[in-house]
Amino acid sequence: MKLDILAIAAHPDDVELSCAGTLMVHAKQGLKTGIVDLTRGELGTRGTPDGRILEAQEACRVMGVDVRENLGLADGFFQNSREDQLKVVAAIRKYRPDIVLANAIDDRHPDHGRAAQLIKDSAFLAGLRKVETFDENGKPQAAWRPKQVYHFIQDRYFKPDFVVDISEVIDLKLEAIRCFKTQFLAEKDHEPQTYISSPEFFDSVVYRAKMLGKMVGVGYAEGFTSAKMLGVKSMMDFINETT
Repeated sequence: MKLDILAIAAHPDDVELSCAGTLMVHAKQGLKTGIVDLTRGELGTRGTPDGRILEAQEACRVMGVDVRENLGLADGFFQNSREDQLKVVAAIRKYRPDIVLANAIDDRHPDHGRAAQLIKDSAFLAGLRKVETFDENGKPQAAWRPKQVYHFIQDRYFKPDFVVDISEVIDLKLEAIRCFKTQFLAEKDHEPQTYISSPEFFDSVVYRAKMLGKMVGVGYAEGFTSAKMLGVKSMMDFINETT
């Protein structure tokens, strides 16, 4: 299946926290969207890898994305290496997205920044025909390079190069996050509490979206950075609200 937008992220729940709204907004516009998780989040303090996969599948249903798969890279120990690059290249060539959404260029969790570079480099390598990869049936894959790679903003704040209005899907975004029951809003169970399990962390996700929305005159937004210069064909493509 060819996708218009593919989000690639280090852990199950990275997408939900950071760019789920963007995927849903574009799905409502009739575009094909998907998610590739690099790892199963097996080093997470709370929950289990199998449980995280089930939670990711439920979140996928809420978001209405067309496909979701997990590459099974080593949580905490994947590298921007030839081996791991080829796995990401194969996924990009499989889905042939025009736009890739990737982890933040730097963040509290070291996996995020490392994933950002791995995804960015793999998106370039995917366009080189002499880089050989094969599909599930052992057939050679054709080269494919996404037109854009955008990095979503995660725990650490970066000034975004642009934001996407997600006001119409904010409730669904929060529902998708809540699908990860072992990770968020889980203060009353017997597992160790973590940086992300408290109500305050969940609230911070809402506040971030609200703050970014306020800056462009809408209710809620998600922000992205880009290494490439961005251009539009019309200034009317911008959100033109009085702020």
